[in-house]
Amino acid sequence: MPDRERTALVIGAGIGGLAAAIGLRRAGWSVSVLERAPVIAEVGAGLTLWPNAVKALGALGLDVTDRSVPTISRGNILTPRGRWVRRNHPGDVGVLAIHRADLHDVLRKALPESALHTDAEVTAVSVDGSVTCADEELRADLVVAADGVNSLVRRTLWSGEAVFQHRTVWRGVTAPGSVWPVQESLTMGRGVQFGVLPLPGERVYWFLTANEPRANTSYGDERAEVLRRVGDWHEPIPALVAATPEDQVLHNDMLDIDPVPTFVKDHVVLLGDAAHAMTPDLGQGACQALEDAVVLAANADDLPRYDRERRARVHPMLTAARASVTRNSDTNPLRHAALLVAARLLPPATWRKATAQWSNWTAPTLP
Repeated sequence: MPDRERTALVIGAGIGGLAAAIGLRRAGWSVSVLERAPVIAEVGAGLTLWPNAVKALGALGLDVTDRSVPTISRGNILTPRGRWVRRNHPGDVGVLAIHRADLHDVLRKALPESALHTDAEVTAVSVDGSVTCADEELRADLVVAADGVNSLVRRTLWSGEAVFQHRTVWRGVTAPGSVWPVQESLTMGRGVQFGVLPLPGERVYWFLTANEPRANTSYGDERAEVLRRVGDWHEPIPALVAATPEDQVLHNDMLDIDPVPTFVKDHVVLLGDAAHAMTPDLGQGACQALEDAVVLAANADDLPRYDRERRARVHPMLTAARASVTRNSDTNPLRHAALLVAARLLPPATWRKATAQWSNWTAPTLP
């Protein structure tokens, strides 16, 4: 008699949830993805895939090179007046810039439609693998909580509300060809940073991070608010913001969570932002969700190992991301000037070592 097919329920159809479903299916599991939204679609702007994320995608049998642009994240640094602080150096750690929706589309298409369930809001989860969804009780050998920074599963079975880091971020993508060509860059003001990354189709992903004393602050016309803050900064920053449709400028608080002491409780595991949401300062949020998915698929029969490996990997990143928030939010003129001097004088080899520490990762082999 063959062994009974093992079953998994994945809660959340974001990047981490879809990647986990792909990996578990490759490992021989029967997987259902439960998504509370009526349509499985990713909104958002751009993101960077560091080498570790590219390896994770490769382990899942996926390739996004034709939907991304090679670049150097945070390699070119300028001041708001346009003065160069640092330029890319040969050998700097390269990344792929991709629209979040394109990455999500690649992941979704790697799963059969029969595995994806919409309008499936989960209201309760038990450590024995039972899930209440739309007033129906489902059971599985494994439940993967990939339901984001405000995870119902984490708040129910663990503890830990999302932590507002008194920072906020605006994101946008320009209309194709409206401001082109551009060069990847990060412009550093006092407590304010503006990032620029080219995307395929002559589009440009940009983001603005700034201090914010109160959570859930809305400015109505978010594009106008961005221009109020950086409209007099060097080109092409004002042009990029102006070339973004007003209704497509996204504004979100920067949230993370305190380190969770374990990612596993009996038949339930945390993954992605549900397990280790961090601020975007390191550019590793989506990357670590992809790593989680691959490591889980490789160790679905040894959840304690998944727990050990992933906590050892991501908890130092949480600490580093919070330290970066502290540096980036500092408005003190002297400390900001010292930060720019350090960026200018830092030897290229030291810079590469600092930026590579998170991207040096070997993916486990999946079937």
